[in-house]
Amino acid sequence: MADRLRVVIVDDHSIFRSGLRADLSAGIAVVGEAADVESAVEVIARTEPDVVLLDVHLPGGSGEDRAGGAEVIGRTAPTPARFLALSVSDAADDVVRVIRAGARGYITKGSSGDEVSRAVVAVAGGDAVFSPRLAGFVLDAFGAVAGETATAVDELDRLSSREQEVMRLIARGYAYKEVAADLFISVKTVETHVSAVLRKLQLSSRHELTAWATARRLL
Repeated sequence: MADRLRVVIVDDHSIFRSGLRADLSAGIAVVGEAADVESAVEVIARTEPDVVLLDVHLPGGSGEDRAGGAEVIGRTAPTPARFLALSVSDAADDVVRVIRAGARGYITKGSSGDEVSRAVVAVAGGDAVFSPRLAGFVLDAFGAVAGETATAVDELDRLSSREQEVMRLIARGYAYKEVAADLFISVKTVETHVSAVLRKLQLSSRHELTAWATARRLL
């Protein structure tokens, strides 16, 4: 199992979880399952998966629309896991909400087992993945249009070259220890750089940083 990607499936339908588990490729190991917000937070903390496949609407969500997927992400941060939303919903509000919370991608439950498996591998590798018809929602929501290019350059100019390196790794979901090892610096130095990046870009969390970098196509 050491060479397989470790995945947790979060969905309130046991039949769906069982079917998805059976359909995932041999290179993916399901190390845990959860049916609601509370159990999801517990199992993610306990198993430390590479990727979490989660539905947008879960029992236990605090919002009136049960937006539990976003709540799971918020309550398990910071975590080395990357989140991939897998939902029957293709509503723009759902897509934007979960991406703003820090998900690395969003695909619909109409996807095949092979498609989900490829998406898991891509997200685990630091890529952002969206079903084609949903990508437009993300681009519109985060202002990723042609006119944003010059703005992104101006904003990046606020960061030193090292801060830009740290920013990209953190935005891709790397843990502080992973960034430190990759750049041959201390964890404390990484923390210092992250604080500077958030301050200079006027952001408040690594999830906002991921959304910011994704919108500007910097990942």
